[in-house]
Amino acid sequence: MSFGQGEPQWDPWKSGSQQPQWSDQGGGTPDWAALAEQSETRNKRRRVLFIAGGALATVAIGAAVAVAVVSADGDAEASNNPANDLPSSASIPSASDTAEPSFAPTSAPPPLDPKDFISSAKKDTAPLSAESLFPGSQLTMGESVYKKGATASTTDCASVAQGSLDKVLTNNDCTRVMRVTYTKDGVAVTVGVALFDTEAQAIKAKKDADAKSIVKSLPGDGVAEFCRTAICRSTTNSYGRYAYFTLAGFTNGKDVTEKDSAVFSTGDDLAEFTFRQIRRRGEAQASAAANE
Repeated sequence: MSFGQGEPQWDPWKSGSQQPQWSDQGGGTPDWAALAEQSETRNKRRRVLFIAGGALATVAIGAAVAVAVVSADGDAEASNNPANDLPSSASIPSASDTAEPSFAPTSAPPPLDPKDFISSAKKDTAPLSAESLFPGSQLTMGESVYKKGATASTTDCASVAQGSLDKVLTNNDCTRVMRVTYTKDGVAVTVGVALFDTEAQAIKAKKDADAKSIVKSLPGDGVAEFCRTAICRSTTNSYGRYAYFTLAGFTNGKDVTEKDSAVFSTGDDLAEFTFRQIRRRGEAQASAAANE
């Protein structure tokens, strides 16, 4: 037996190998022991190949399952992707797609103007009297307290006017004059409120009045006659369909001078109070009309 290169052995699993030639050269018989050993060797090789092939198939199947699992996990994670990986906006319902209730456009009515209700006799219909316009027994303006005297009302406008006022009232169709007197510390003031049908008439009456257009003072209820012969201070104004006049002076008949600030402040306070009362009348009627 030698370890050199001899004839190649035949291997059915190897390409190019040659089947051994059996001969009876030299009249010999086959070496059955050698042939049995070769057959055993070949069988071992087959078993190894079958085992290796089965292992490779198992690995291949495991790899396929792993790929399937990874792929499934990938689909599950897609729901957690950032917004830029989500479907386009065309495929995502938007809030505007949801039907919302619609309402017809509405607008609140403009607030009623109180002055409209005291600018014409047609709208200025609430009850009116000297007592309702000048209520109570005294008036407080700031720190000053004025005691209320007599009140009066007449439709004969010229009868309660002095100087040129009677003509002013008559020419502008005055319908009524209400008067009230207040006193404080020897100073008395009479307020005369003349009514007209329209605001335009009241404005014209104010414009037509001059320094001699004076309302007649109203004595009574503890107040002596005043400002009939003495010099007194007078004012004229209007608001809405009302023209209002003041006449302030001393109850002892003394003439008023420019230095008599008490007379001026008393007349101004009563003129301011009269304006507020006329305006409140308009506010009350506007409020009542808004609640109807």
